[in-house]
Amino acid sequence: MVELAKALEIATPAGRAREAAGAPALLLTILGEFVLPRGGEVWTGTLVAALGALGVEEKSARQALSRTAAQGLLSPARHGRRVRWSLTPAGDRLLREGAERIYGFMRGPHDWDGRWLVLTAGVPEAQRRLRHRLRTRLTWLGLGSPSPGLWVVPDASKETAVREVITELGLGDRAFAWTGPATGIGDPAALIAAAWDLDDVEQRYLAFIDRFTTLRTADSEQAVFTAQVQLIQEWRRFPFLDPDLPAELLRPDWPGPRAAAVFHDLRNRWHRRAQAAWESMDDEAATRT
Repeated sequence: MVELAKALEIATPAGRAREAAGAPALLLTILGEFVLPRGGEVWTGTLVAALGALGVEEKSARQALSRTAAQGLLSPARHGRRVRWSLTPAGDRLLREGAERIYGFMRGPHDWDGRWLVLTAGVPEAQRRLRHRLRTRLTWLGLGSPSPGLWVVPDASKETAVREVITELGLGDRAFAWTGPATGIGDPAALIAAAWDLDDVEQRYLAFIDRFTTLRTADSEQAVFTAQVQLIQEWRRFPFLDPDLPAELLRPDWPGPRAAAVFHDLRNRWHRRAQAAWESMDDEAATRT
């Protein structure tokens, strides 16, 4: 998931929170959910209408398109006075990686062999951009940092992915990693609390469950389209926030699986009508001169 991990490097955690509610992030969600499955091509008018249904003004929608194209994810082609956009190879890879991660996240429990991966990687404070890139990439892989320069994850199978990150960032001479079971020294709960802010993740899951289990969509395909995009927009944050720890390391009432069930149930329930709304917007855009 190299392309998606790189895309996540563009913002700080606070910036990601702001960006998640903005037009560029909504555009990526729409591209992944509605454009990618249809061959990766779409009219400007369709995207402007779709973003408009979500409360984005036309000027902001067009700016989001230009920004996404400038990032190398979309390519325009003129058809008279109209423009039809196509996903670039980089855009296609990005969205496919995103779909795999978003829709596959917490799909079911996973077995744990009891082994951890531990990484030390020293990056001087002066190299802030490099530190940010390392943190973003490792966090996306589910690693947590209980203390400066130390990273852990209860999943030894991520060794190859971690090695790729270290190699790509040129940190091979400053990093060392090993895998194995815990020795019994220390408290795993204290380590987890230091490495990940699970209290915050838990509150986010509970808020997600409360919001979408009580959401009532109006009796229209357009309203269902809006709800579907908002659902995906909210859920797509969790693969970055939640390391998806083994059940053995979590409380029995951990709300992650419940939130995942809500997400998949509602997406499946709304899917047909949301797609119908998209087709209607696309048909209208295709007939404009």
